[in-house]
Amino acid sequence: MEDLHQDNFFRRIRSLMIKEFNQIRRDRRLAISLIVPPTLQLLLFGFALNSTVSNLKLGVIDDSRTPESRELVSTLTESKAFALGGVYLSLNEMSAAIERGDLDAGVVVPYGFARNLQRGNPVSIQVFLNATNANTAEIGEGYAEGIIQTYNRNLLSNGGIHARFTRVGSNQLDRRGTVQLIAAFLYNPGLVTYWYIVTGVFGLLLILNASLIAASAMVKERERGTVEQLLMTPASTAEIIFAKISPLFLLLNVMIVFALLMIRFVFDCPFRGNILIVYLGADLCVLCGIGIGTFIATFTKTAQQSMLTSFFVNPPLSSLSGALTPIEAMPKWMQPLTLVNPIRHFSVIARGVFLKASGFDTLWPNFLALFILTSILLSLSVWRFRKQLG
Repeated sequence: MEDLHQDNFFRRIRSLMIKEFNQIRRDRRLAISLIVPPTLQLLLFGFALNSTVSNLKLGVIDDSRTPESRELVSTLTESKAFALGGVYLSLNEMSAAIERGDLDAGVVVPYGFARNLQRGNPVSIQVFLNATNANTAEIGEGYAEGIIQTYNRNLLSNGGIHARFTRVGSNQLDRRGTVQLIAAFLYNPGLVTYWYIVTGVFGLLLILNASLIAASAMVKERERGTVEQLLMTPASTAEIIFAKISPLFLLLNVMIVFALLMIRFVFDCPFRGNILIVYLGADLCVLCGIGIGTFIATFTKTAQQSMLTSFFVNPPLSSLSGALTPIEAMPKWMQPLTLVNPIRHFSVIARGVFLKASGFDTLWPNFLALFILTSILLSLSVWRFRKQLG
């Protein structure tokens, strides 16, 4: 008797799942949205959200017009940090170009530049930076200082020419010794910003796309009126819910495979740890997203309402995830809110496995948090869906 009941259970589940797969197959837009948009989003976000600042358009006013000044300008513009944006005769002309957005920065080489270098006197170089984007301006200042220091070292090794560059307004200190800083960059020695971005965007896309697709699939079935037909079948509510979630979960696993291949071969991100750990975390992320989408679908009656409701849920999830910006940069009172965000925990798992070769012994708190959040969200969505069917 028990075997017969079990056979009937699997037969009902199989029939319901076949029905769901056939429904997804007929809805080509839904099937395509399971794979194509997430893959393109990962590709675009990985490149577009690159925080590296390069090729800043640099304007030049060379009042010295000497070989030394031309060498300095050449040193600045030959680097990847700056690209020559134009040569100007007056400060007003260059300031207007910066104001129009034609230039990101400007440098003024004074008239007595070469003469002061020959005499060993300090030389002041004025650098103007467009600080509309404060982060870009700060990085550009660091680039300029580093290039000038390199130029200064080259002069010191060139036949007794001694130069000292000073920033306007800086305090002159008599230093009897020097301290040399040797930096070691762990886990990402090449400082490849793509690696940080794509490992965070990966979890972001899993949650957002899973929630949107699950909500859309649930609402569309209600609009077609097939939910009432399911109630007339001998299947229980739990079996109906399981059969509806399973095809979405399996198809979203195809998206996971595409994303992992892209991270490895397009962005050349290393897989230093066990890839199965990342896959397990990604599956929990997908289930979490399906739970969010199903829960949203139980409060809405149309696809448009579902989409509008998602706009109230997804932006906070993205902003408080740490996927794109470090959590440490957030206000102190806001940081605890990230603990209930599944994207935050998956980002830690992905970056730990990809870049640090972290194992389950290190990442188990994040897996536990993901499992708890997934269980809560799926339970709430099942409860709401069951109540709705009732």
